Amino acid sequence: MTSATLLPSAGDAGAVAREAAPAASGVRGRAWATTLAAVGRRLVGAVVVLWASVTVAFVALQLAPGSAIDALVPPTQRTPEAVAAVTAEWGLDRPVVQQYVDYLTRLLHGDLGTSYQLHRPVTDVIVSELGPTLQLAAAGLAVALVLAVLLAVSTAGRPWASRIANGVELTVVSVPEFWLGIVLLFVFSFSLGWFPVAGANGLASLVLPATALGLGLVGLVSQVLREGVERSLEQPYTLSVRARGVSETALRVRHSLRHASLPVVTLLGWLVGGLLGGVIIVEQVFGRPGIGVVALQAAQGRDLPVVLGVALLSALVYVVVNTAVDLLALVIDPRLRTGGRA
Repeated sequence: MTSATLLPSAGDAGAVAREAAPAASGVRGRAWATTLAAVGRRLVGAVVVLWASVTVAFVALQLAPGSAIDALVPPTQRTPEAVAAVTAEWGLDRPVVQQYVDYLTRLLHGDLGTSYQLHRPVTDVIVSELGPTLQLAAAGLAVALVLAVLLAVSTAGRPWASRIANGVELTVVSVPEFWLGIVLLFVFSFSLGWFPVAGANGLASLVLPATALGLGLVGLVSQVLREGVERSLEQPYTLSVRARGVSETALRVRHSLRHASLPVVTLLGWLVGGLLGGVIIVEQVFGRPGIGVVALQAAQGRDLPVVLGVALLSALVYVVVNTAVDLLALVIDPRLRTGGRA
């Protein structure tokens, strides 16, 4: 038998290719279906969490001591006209089920009610103060991530440096944000005069609040990153990377840091929760405008529509960020699309 007879002909190769094409197409189709199913599960979960948050807010209003009028209208604003307006707006003269349906309908249209203390729609009150809060939260998150990356990359795999970093991180995490903010103000504003004491005018007024907010998040993020980088440095691929003459710093930044990023991505939901809690304190310490100041003033003045609006906004932000993180994790790690199966 000659070697020519052992080789497939052009016709045979074409037949094999035609048979393999539907199989490959089927594999791609199943992969897309699995991915869409995973995305759908997360989106449905997000909608359920939002609905539960709205329902809890409505139930809390119904269970508040006294009548709904007592909860919604501050005593100083409780005039016959105000009571009539609240009754008409919230449908308090209708059955509870109808009130609930009307409440959901109004929320779907972006209507959060009216602040009877400020005499403005709650949506306008929140939107007018949302910019400074988003600016502070983004800056605080940036500070936390930058410092965490620097600490993790520089100390991973170095026992003495890791021990020092762990001690510093534990100390910073243990310090309350308001106390840290006061120390930063005393040193850099009152003593050195480098930064303004209060306000939200320009980049200089953002440095100290963002630092106070971000330092509280650095500890956990840097520890997670350091552990991921250390595990990555123990992988066999690092030998071939070093053999190509890549420097240790480039190995950590270009390769190990990327492999260690997935746990930090899943932590973003927790980070947002920490930011939402810390921003209220930091805005008060540094005298910045924002949602935190609005929420505190509304709570002190018993302006329940504003309190509910801020709570629902916080739930919306938390759900949206966690859903985005879950979807991003699906992109980074395809195994999550199939429940961990290879």
